[in-house]
Amino acid sequence: MDGLSGAASVIAVIDISAKVASLCFRYSVAVRDAKGDIGRLQQKVTDIKNTLEKLQQLLDQQDKSQLSTTREMVDSLRECHRQLQELKAQLEPGRGRKTMQRVGFRALKWPFTSKQVERMVARLAEYEHTFSLGLQVDQIGLVLSVDQKLNLVNKKTDTLLSRITLPTAKGASFDAHMEEHNSTCLPNTRTELLHYIQGWANDNNGKPIFWLNGAAGTGKSTIARTVARTFAEQRQLGASFFFKRGEGECGNATRFFTTVAAQLAFHVAELGPGVKKAIDADPAISEKALKDQFKQLILQPLLEVGNLPAIVLIIVIDALDECEQDNDIRVILQLLSRTKGLKPVSLRILVTSRPELHIRLGFKQMPDGTYEDLILHEHKVAKETIKHNIRIYLEYELARTRKDRSLPLEWPGEKSIQKLVKMAVPLFIFAATVCRFVGETSGNPRRRLEDVLKYKTEDVSKLSMTYLPILKSLFTTQDRKEKRKLSGEFQEIVGSIVVLENPLSINSLARLIGKAKEDISCRLDSLHSVLSIPNRDNVPIRLLHLSFREFLVDTSNKESPFWVDKRERHEKLASHCIKLMSGPDSLRQNICGLLPRTLKSKVDKGRITSYISPELQYACCYWVYHLQQSQRHGLYYFTIAHS
Repeated sequence: MDGLSGAASVIAVIDISAKVASLCFRYSVAVRDAKGDIGRLQQKVTDIKNTLEKLQQLLDQQDKSQLSTTREMVDSLRECHRQLQELKAQLEPGRGRKTMQRVGFRALKWPFTSKQVERMVARLAEYEHTFSLGLQVDQIGLVLSVDQKLNLVNKKTDTLLSRITLPTAKGASFDAHMEEHNSTCLPNTRTELLHYIQGWANDNNGKPIFWLNGAAGTGKSTIARTVARTFAEQRQLGASFFFKRGEGECGNATRFFTTVAAQLAFHVAELGPGVKKAIDADPAISEKALKDQFKQLILQPLLEVGNLPAIVLIIVIDALDECEQDNDIRVILQLLSRTKGLKPVSLRILVTSRPELHIRLGFKQMPDGTYEDLILHEHKVAKETIKHNIRIYLEYELARTRKDRSLPLEWPGEKSIQKLVKMAVPLFIFAATVCRFVGETSGNPRRRLEDVLKYKTEDVSKLSMTYLPILKSLFTTQDRKEKRKLSGEFQEIVGSIVVLENPLSINSLARLIGKAKEDISCRLDSLHSVLSIPNRDNVPIRLLHLSFREFLVDTSNKESPFWVDKRERHEKLASHCIKLMSGPDSLRQNICGLLPRTLKSKVDKGRITSYISPELQYACCYWVYHLQQSQRHGLYYFTIAHS
């Protein structure tokens, strides 16, 4: 493949990946014991093929000289082609087709172990990510009509191209992969509120900022996703950012304005030159103060837009309260208020959050006429319809469970629905969690619904009614000694999950805290209604809703076996991180086996992930964070003494 151009390299990798995927398919038909491994490898090779086919279409349609990113990916394409060729040779029996036809696939054995497949899939995933980023950058480069492309990727992918200088928060937009399975409003629910928001956005005299606030679990994020999707379909969405506490750059403000600027430039090509000008003037702009980022990457380009017809773009900012620094939140609000009166590109900004004090103060400090607010669980429109909306949701989800589990048509019954609605109002998170809990295939739907309904007469909080039936179901048949053991395991496993700064997979969590992954899987089996637990052990576990964490760490629940002591758990995690980094097979000089004087920008991210495990990367990045959160000075001195 030496000497091939970027276009020829793309075609060559498409061809070899199709052949490898075909071989995997033939193995999947013939081999019994490794279907999961075969399927994962086949899917990842197919992902590479699909991504490059899109890139090939772009190459066919455009002047190739404009696609500088594709040209600079030739080395990655060649390396990927070489590895796929080696994989193809290992999958083909004998030395050629004649041997394959003579032996037959049914006489073959799958040549790889699960661990080998896991490494291959991880490596191929890095190539697929690199190609996908290249495709995205070239597409945006064409839209912006500039030679110097904007960086629309996470800061951790800055090794893709040294020229990409505008990093963004991966997974922050409403249509990101991690948001894919999160719910939007069901048809005929929240209709009045959604119409109200639509009217505000299109009102020429409307206030530029709309603050939708409400208590935990009242459905703010579901509404935000629905609004973002609706305006995206109408080609009015300028940008979206969904804050997620504890998920890296989605949980803080470091990449907020760069992400918004990149999305705005994508939707309004005329903003591109202004953004490019800011980057050229200050290549380190993404590391500057928030006010400088906002002024140079958003406000100034909007002010310099030429003769355009008047347009209105919507920006959706969800869960602002989950931004980790209170001061950053107030700065963001003050800066956003400066977009008032912009022409010809007018911005309408929807912000959702809980009504925390620092956020209320931030809005109060805005100039008059800048925002309007609506308290979700108190607004008269919501009061009149919230029972109806929750009822529709419960009926829809429980009917699906009834069908899936072949239950009688009379289940769950009108009385049960009425009780559940009364228990839920105004918390949509209660309804969603109960439906997931009752519908899990591992339990008895009738019995689980009965367990939930028992809490109707008890004097407990809404969150207790939401989560206690699920947590108590873990201990129903255990004696006192076994309950203590399970409580300890719950603290160690689930307690760690809820205080991690960045989500980890079962595999990585097991290695970090020194537990067998089978033990972790068993403990999590009954928690699918509160945790997002992937089918694959190398995909991160996530909270379905932040209120689950808040319930577990609430000091008013100290007497509960489920209460998680945050400081103690942070101390344990800090200790685990230090122990992992100090191990004989962990950190060492030149851990990635690089040649002397290799530039950081030239190090392929796939090489890093091949040599440094996710749990070791986590330990290196966050041991100080856990140490600080533990507030244990003794551990600090111990760390210094042994460093």
